[in-house]
Amino acid sequence: MQNLLENNTAKVYQTLTDQIFYKIQSAIICGDLPAGSKISEPELARVYGISRGPLREAIHRLEGQKLVERTAHVGARVVSLSHQQLYELYQIRESLEGLACRLAAQHIDKKQILILRDILKRHAEDDAFKAGKGYFLQEGEDDFHYCIIKTSCNKTLEKMLCDELYHLIRMYRIQFSKTPNRPHQAFNEHIRILDAIADGDAELAELLMRRHIAASYKNIESNWIQAQGESHV
Repeated sequence: MQNLLENNTAKVYQTLTDQIFYKIQSAIICGDLPAGSKISEPELARVYGISRGPLREAIHRLEGQKLVERTAHVGARVVSLSHQQLYELYQIRESLEGLACRLAAQHIDKKQILILRDILKRHAEDDAFKAGKGYFLQEGEDDFHYCIIKTSCNKTLEKMLCDELYHLIRMYRIQFSKTPNRPHQAFNEHIRILDAIADGDAELAELLMRRHIAASYKNIESNWIQAQGESHV
């Protein structure tokens, strides 16, 4: 009976942990919990109506996703990248996603190509995209970048991009990529990348993805610098 109670308690804890984990993750990625802000366990426990146990586990998982960082004498805070750290993150992203495209062009099958084309079709039908207000940035199976990485057939690369860096990159994509005309430019770049992958042109696919990530960085960097200036006004 004791083991059964412990197992049931563990399941409830896991469920509560998952719930609070996804809520805080979303708040960080969307900027509702601003970069650099202190993670107050008492405040979050009060807001979400949960005990400290599930909350601490959720925060620990967010540390693993690079969304929360813990420092001595300060505690946990939402990650806040410096200009240099943001540049380095995008250097890594450009290199690794370029490689993912090269590998995808070598390994992708017709069914996966159709899935990727269907993803882009759904993106084109999104109301915000058609209005020029933003690009479709859902995570996972609806994310063009995520799905290309999944077709690379390289589990180590997949882990690095889809587990370790994915949500940190999403945080900066979502908060700092809103620029007029960029959504349609990015979409057209996606089409050309997929065409190269479908043609099996690994070299071109890698080149186009690297250019795409570099253009994305310039856009995000510009908006990030502007936001830093406004925060000091």
